[in-house]
This record gives sequence, structure tokens and C-alpha cells, in this order.
Amino acid sequence: MNTLKNFALLLVITLIFGACSGPSGNYPGTDYMPDMGYSVANEANVYNNYWANSWDEESVISRKATSMPRLPVKGTIPRGYAGYALSVNPDGTLALLNGESSPNAIHTPINGDVPYYYADTEEDRNRAMKEITKNPFPITSAAIERGKNLYVIYCGICHGDKGDGSGYLVRDNDGKYPAQPANLINDEFTAASEGRFYHAIMHGKNAMGSYADKLSYEERWDVIHFIRSLQAGAKGAKYDESENTLNSATPASKVVKKMAEVKVEAVAKPEDTNKKH
Repeated sequence: MNTLKNFALLLVITLIFGACSGPSGNYPGTDYMPDMGYSVANEANVYNNYWANSWDEESVISRKATSMPRLPVKGTIPRGYAGYALSVNPDGTLALLNGESSPNAIHTPINGDVPYYYADTEEDRNRAMKEITKNPFPITSAAIERGKNLYVIYCGICHGDKGDGSGYLVRDNDGKYPAQPANLINDEFTAASEGRFYHAIMHGKNAMGSYADKLSYEERWDVIHFIRSLQAGAKGAKYDESENTLNSATPASKVVKKMAEVKVEAVAKPEDTNKKH
């Protein structure tokens, strides 16, 4: 009887220690509580979910599809979805979204869910270059500064701090990068329409991927403002909130002046409420 007990105890001890196998190469070994070390949740943009999680095998949707960013529910409009209104009335819509239209207005930051009706094709790229000709946001020092910070994070490594295509990947790697990044301050890109830049941000171009999910609607235009300021500096032109001699973007000073003129005109010509109809 004692022999049987000793054998059973030895078997239990063997199973306990044997269950914890040692690591080897890229294999971390057997985990005592694996769900504490590996996420069993559906992680966005992560395709290699925990192997013991069987949800993907039981699903009719692929792992990649369930890991990608989701679209809004059909029939709903995300808060800040203001692309069309901005294209029609940029000054008035911005005032409304910034809470400046009335004392009770709510500040509504514009998000990245603004619709974009140009596909990732060469035909639609050319159409975007032809039809998108003006930045809907006025030039401000704050917009250029925000654009600069975002440019350094997302663009500078390839296009360079000066926009001349001499970023870290080319400059500090002895030119081993397989594709020379575009020189954004040359004559070709300086003369290009806003659509060429915006379409590249939305869909990417050549070795450059899309940044549509990295930048909000306003941030994309901030980056374009900064690129234009680099071009202006290289060409000896002006591109700031007081003056623009580079392209058709509106300096903030002109927007403020226009709004002031509208207010003065409204005061000078009040509506005649006693007019008979």
C-alpha cells in the first residue's frame, strides 16, 4: 500500500515539474498561466493572436479581417464628420466646429472619418490632382507648427527635415534605401495641386504607404501647410498667416478680415422686421 502511495506521489511530482518545460530558441517554454502573458482578446492590427484562443477557427471571418480597424455602423455619422460642409463653407463651418458660432455652441474636433471619393487608382489620383486645388483650412502659425511636428514623426525619415528627399533612410544609410523619396521642394511638387499631396496621404504612392489611419482630417491639411511653408522657404516666397505668395491657400489674416467685414455689413444693414409682405 505504501509503495502505491509513493508511486502516486512520484507521478504527481513528475507531472508538475514535467509540465513546465524549459525554453528553446524562440519557444518560451510551457506557461503556468498563459492567459496572463498572452492576450486572448481581439487586438486591433495584430494578426498573430494567442494560439490557444480558438475564436478564429470558429469564425467565418478571417483573422486579418477581424483585426483591422472597423467602419462605423451603417446609417450613422461620426462626430466631427464635416468634410462636405468644409468644402462648401470652410470659414463658417470651422467657426461652428470650434464653438465660435454662438455662446452655447459645442467644440467638435474634426476627426479622420471625412469621406474621400477617390479610389487608389492612377485614374482617380489624376482626378484628385485636378479637382482638389485648395486647402480648406486657413494658414495659421499653429497649423504650420502642428504640421511640422507631424511631418517630423511620419515624413521626415524619408523626405528629410527640409523636404528635399534626403531623410535618414537615405542620408545615413549610404544610399542603400531601394527607392529615392520624392523631393517635395523642387519645381514639380511646388507647382503640384493640393490633391497630389492629399491623395498620397490617403492611399500612399510607390514605396510610401497610406497614412489615412495615422492622421485626422485636419492633421493631413496641417502637414500640407508645413510642406508648402518649406517650398516657400526654398523659393523665397511667403507662406504664413499674414501673407501667401506661393499658391491659393488663404492666410488667416484674410479670413479674420472677411469675417469682420461681414459683421460690419450685418450691423450696417439690419433686417427690417416691420416690412410688410
